Amino acid sequence: MEENSVLSWKEQKLTEGAIVDGIVKNIRPYGTFVEIGEGTVGLLHIEDSSVVRIKSPYDRFNIGQKIKVMIKSIDEEQNRIALTYKELLGTWEENVEGFEQGMVVKGIAREAEKHKNGIFIELKPNLVGLAEYKENIQYGQEVSVFIKKIIPEKKKIKLIIK
Repeated sequence: MEENSVLSWKEQKLTEGAIVDGIVKNIRPYGTFVEIGEGTVGLLHIEDSSVVRIKSPYDRFNIGQKIKVMIKSIDEEQNRIALTYKELLGTWEENVEGFEQGMVVKGIAREAEKHKNGIFIELKPNLVGLAEYKENIQYGQEVSVFIKKIIPEKKKIKLIIK
């Protein structure tokens, strides 16, 4: 970032914990660069983009997309702003509302557990369930799943791929 952007974010009174509007400007394998005002750009690291592990920020964002982000940290010495997105997607309890045991819903296959014990299925951007492993399911594939069990005290959802 240029020296001007230091003045810019200070003049804008950006602070850690603030929720701001942003525009996705660039996407790299490790994260998304988001303009959060008047030329000030922060990095939204891939790990702060989603609760579920995603392979690419493109799984969440597109260049030019308008999003809300939270300022995670401001490093004045390095002139860097770290952003987070996943905290703004609601709690587990909020996201599980509307889902009930016995329902069949659509989800997106994400990461398979080691040793093929299961596949994580994203039901919402901040809600993931674990389905029994099934061959030929690819990352990013939309699948229908049966909600076998919701365990609120453990914040877990058990699924079966249809």
